[in-house]
Amino acid sequence: MTKPHGSTSSEPAQPQPPIARDPRQERNARIAVTIFPLLVLAGGIIGFAAPGTFTPMAAAVPWLLGVVMFFMGLTLTLPDFTRIAKRPWVVLIGLAAQYIIMPLAGLLVATALGLPPELAVGVILVGCAPGGTASNVVTYLGRGDVALSVTITTCSTLLAPLLTPILTLWLAGQFMEVSAAAMMMSIVKTVFVPVVAGVLIRALAGRLVDRIMPVLPWLSTLAITLIVAIVVAGSAGALVSAGLLVIAAVILHNCVGLGMGYAVGRLTGLSAPERRALTFEVGLQNSGLAATLAATYFSPLAALPGAVFSVWHNVSGAVMAAFFARRAD
Repeated sequence: MTKPHGSTSSEPAQPQPPIARDPRQERNARIAVTIFPLLVLAGGIIGFAAPGTFTPMAAAVPWLLGVVMFFMGLTLTLPDFTRIAKRPWVVLIGLAAQYIIMPLAGLLVATALGLPPELAVGVILVGCAPGGTASNVVTYLGRGDVALSVTITTCSTLLAPLLTPILTLWLAGQFMEVSAAAMMMSIVKTVFVPVVAGVLIRALAGRLVDRIMPVLPWLSTLAITLIVAIVVAGSAGALVSAGLLVIAAVILHNCVGLGMGYAVGRLTGLSAPERRALTFEVGLQNSGLAATLAATYFSPLAALPGAVFSVWHNVSGAVMAAFFARRAD
């Protein structure tokens, strides 16, 4: 998903000014959080119903993820990076929460539910992934600090080639063998390089990119939908027996992330808009990356939690955004 734009004070300890609401932008954001999860869910259903159609396409999953990350890069501008220098400590809080809470929560959920090794690795890998770009949209709908959301998403994505493999090796290595070095190179190729390429093209051909910007969320969603269809097709047989367990693990993991993200914001004295942004940054993951890595380095079954998370976190994010939008603090 592409990010909506917003602005807040650069001083986190002071009250934030009201966020200007663009009716057309808000309408588009609401359409996004309503239709996107339905499309991804449809992809999962189709993949389950016709696995023979999508299983042969497994090799295309990393390329599809690269396309999604390239589109993310196209949405980034220089101000998105300069914001880091203006509020470094708030960004550091967000990154620390992102890469500490969700990985450990994934391990906790896997252990508490007694997940089999492949599913345990899949859940932990979701936790070790960077923040998802869907967080930017629901932060806007929840009247949160959109600029902070975009900044943390960008930083966590750029740090993913280093942190995601290391954390996965540390936390998931007890369940299955983890090839951290190979995973690191894969993330560089499918995440870092496409994002940087998108940023450069946006800088060189900004006007052209602005013209196609409205269709980028839909193209990204179609790519993610196809990824989910392929992943579900690869584990269609196991989904019948393990489906409820996976759903329970995903919902629990996501709820822990959302709750702990908000709690960290309160404990560190962040303003209400900043707390809301942190809630979504921690709770909503780049599950497409997790599913891709799991399918590539582990098994189709290990990729199943990432596919389910792709649907669920859009639903929970939309519900939480609606709740925040009706609160004064």
